Amino acid sequence: MKVKLLIVILSLLTACSSKPYVVNHLEMPAVAGQEEIYIVSHGWHTGFVVPAKKIQSLLPKLRKRFEDIPYIEFGWGDKDFYQAKEVTTGLTINAILWPTESVIHAVAVPKKADKYFANSTVERLCLSGREYSSLLQFISESFYKDEQGEIFELKGGIYGNSQFYKGAGNFYFMNTCNKWTAKGLKSAGMDISPTFKLTADSIMDYLKESRQALAMDSTEHSNAKPLRFTPFECQ
Repeated sequence: MKVKLLIVILSLLTACSSKPYVVNHLEMPAVAGQEEIYIVSHGWHTGFVVPAKKIQSLLPKLRKRFEDIPYIEFGWGDKDFYQAKEVTTGLTINAILWPTESVIHAVAVPKKADKYFANSTVERLCLSGREYSSLLQFISESFYKDEQGEIFELKGGIYGNSQFYKGAGNFYFMNTCNKWTAKGLKSAGMDISPTFKLTADSIMDYLKESRQALAMDSTEHSNAKPLRFTPFECQ
């Protein structure tokens, strides 16, 4: 019986969507960027905080919902688990074992993320224009859209001025909220393999180690592998 159940689960996981997909782009020379974004870890969940203006031009409903807010935080996750007022064991098991619908959580951030999320772990990156556009494309493609390209509002969000939207792709144990963040980093040109980046710590440890590798590479005696571009240096 257990073997049959495992076969069913593996079959479902093989068949289900791995959306949102990484946005591929051509490699560019290493540059210090001007586009400032943040990766935020709230303990179990990570997401991106980006300036609102450009993402609102890609998704006009975000402007209608959040108006002239300077930044928006985005996270992707399981529809029922993420929106639940109370997390239960059943919700947790269902989210992990079975492919389920996804949502995007969007939060108005009125000031820089390291100031607003004072009790969370925050990393700042500065991207080139090309890398930044690629990240925004990834975030945009993480929303479910109809044939007219419209996104769908769901419930109000879980903190602050926030909103849930219908997401693209299925959530399951090998396609988690933190793997979504890793896919976004990959889309933004980071040398990261999203496959096993399933926890918040795995994301933040990668960023910390990358920052240290960049610092080592800047010294003439370093044997560290150089990064393809320099997202920790801002112009």
